[in-house]
Amino acid sequence: MSPRPDYDTLIVGGGQAGLALGYHLRRAGLRFAILDANKRVGDAWRHRWDSLTLFTPRRYDALPGLPFPGDPDGHPGKDEVAAYLEEYVRRFALPVRLEHQVTAVRPYGDHSDGFRVETTAGSCTAARVVVAAGAFHTPRTPAFASGLAPEVVQLHSSAYRRPEQLPMGEVLVVGAGNTGVQIAEELAGSGRRVRLSAPSLGLALPQRMLGRDLFWWFSLLGFMNVRAGSRLGQRLRGRPDMIIGTDVKRLMRRVERVERVVGAEGPEMLLAGGRRLRPGAVVWATGFRPHYPWLHVPVLDERGAPMHQEGVTGRPGLYFLGLPWQSARGSSVLGWIGRDAAALAGRLTTSASQPGKSLIAP
Repeated sequence: MSPRPDYDTLIVGGGQAGLALGYHLRRAGLRFAILDANKRVGDAWRHRWDSLTLFTPRRYDALPGLPFPGDPDGHPGKDEVAAYLEEYVRRFALPVRLEHQVTAVRPYGDHSDGFRVETTAGSCTAARVVVAAGAFHTPRTPAFASGLAPEVVQLHSSAYRRPEQLPMGEVLVVGAGNTGVQIAEELAGSGRRVRLSAPSLGLALPQRMLGRDLFWWFSLLGFMNVRAGSRLGQRLRGRPDMIIGTDVKRLMRRVERVERVVGAEGPEMLLAGGRRLRPGAVVWATGFRPHYPWLHVPVLDERGAPMHQEGVTGRPGLYFLGLPWQSARGSSVLGWIGRDAAALAGRLTTSASQPGKSLIAP
């Protein structure tokens, strides 16, 4: 028999998902720790672009047990969110281990005995591991981006902070989601000529409708609680993300919308219709792909994405939290992540009281 593990639960990731789960585990009295690679709680938010403001009003941005401070109808910036997460850790004395980048998670001992977790600051063992590192890991850019001439400045949206990073002149923004249109709007306001490669845009919705914030209506109608497996949930998952709060018609009067980018040759970008552009800079707002090279447990599919049912994997004791559409529309959204965290905490608490019991969802 393997020795007793160091922790009941280790949480990989100290963002909103990991902290919400930590709140419930602290209340349940479990032995746990939250491992995070950053130097400060909230750094994942601090490192996003300077002007980023949440779509959701503060009244909908709280984690369990702590209201989000400030005007409940106002929209916080990224640094406010980071400060809120730091206060959350302090208020509930959550055991966050900073600068603990996880380098390996492996089965430990017998099949039911848990995991060994290796980090840049040492290793430990746990009966259960929750991967709460989100789904936005590795920036995704097309392979042909490497064919772009070095004099053309290019960066992924994850590295974009402000317009001054880019030369004056023409900028091509590639990407049809909220990030792409927001960055294009900011660049257009900086005196640059902007083109937006967005073959299809999601439904554009204003921030306010009939005198109420959009998320007031979403909350009233239960939109954020639409279940992933429902007929409506399956339809929504197959559609482009909604564009929220950006006046797309106004934006298209300031930027030129162009066809899909299909290649790069030297200083030129090739479009699907055969047109060629010569931008001075390219911003790839092309999203992310999952990347768990440190997870040495067979719970990922051929694309490297987690195989799970509402966060529960086929390996007893290994869970995910904070994934888009993990159980519902709001599963990865700050103010709604608490629902999945509470459900998973219940499973972990039951599992801790029944060692060896598999909690795979039926």
